[in-house]
Amino acid sequence: MYRVDVVFSNAGRGAVGGAEEMTDAAINEQIALNMTAPIQLLRAVLPHFRAQGGGRFIQTSTMGAHITTPGASMYHASKWGVEGFLESVIPEVATFGVGITMVEPGAVRTTFGANLNIAEPMPEYAGTIVGQLHQYLASTESVTAEAPGDPDKVAAAIIASAYTEPAPRRLALGSDSYEAMRSALTSRISELDTQKETAAAIDF
Repeated sequence: MYRVDVVFSNAGRGAVGGAEEMTDAAINEQIALNMTAPIQLLRAVLPHFRAQGGGRFIQTSTMGAHITTPGASMYHASKWGVEGFLESVIPEVATFGVGITMVEPGAVRTTFGANLNIAEPMPEYAGTIVGQLHQYLASTESVTAEAPGDPDKVAAAIIASAYTEPAPRRLALGSDSYEAMRSALTSRISELDTQKETAAAIDF
């Protein structure tokens, strides 16, 4: 039997535009590519990993699985969804020696930003934050052309993570990713702490 030590799931695309602007086809494509495909890929490889006594599954995610940007609701939904799936599966398969890592880069200088699926603008949103996004997208060839992240360094970090034991659950890559996720998590905890008494008040 052949051996597969690492499976790297990297396919993905961004769909942008207001939630009301998105077509059913664009929504279905986004969910299918960014969430359903990684789910089914992992399900397909798990029997092989179990049979050989272990393996590593690395999923490209994004800092956008912790933060959100108006005009990218379906992209965020797909990434938050796949991370929720993997969070649940990690303890399910740990006993078989299977490690799972979610890679969460910030903005990286790749062709991702030049290949967005951009919704047709609705005039009703012209004066909103969604309209501002469309204006920005129309003025640039790629939103990642000047991104701070170095793709070669990202690739090296991902490869290095495959040799790290135990498998890191998450791998934040880029100072923008670290800062944005830390800010989002800190804010979420602070908000939760304000609800401690009201949360406990509904207990028997």
